[in-house]
Amino acid sequence: MCRSIKQLRRADAPPTEQEIHSAALQFVRKVSGYRAPSKRNQIAFDRAVDEIAQVTEKLLQELETLAKEPHHA
Repeated sequence: MCRSIKQLRRADAPPTEQEIHSAALQFVRKVSGYRAPSKRNQIAFDRAVDEIAQVTEKLLQELETLAKEPHHA
């Protein structure tokens, strides 16, 4: 696991857009082996970061947590 990616699901506050983007960037860097891709790989690299950030945001929105569960009386 990439140790520089921090946990984004927190009880105190949702992650910021920047935190999600940073985690996606770190993931793509780790998987691709590029810290900074060549010019000919830049588009694919950036697209992957954007898509992973979108999927990450969707995942975090859809996860069930105790705070989201309805209270039963």
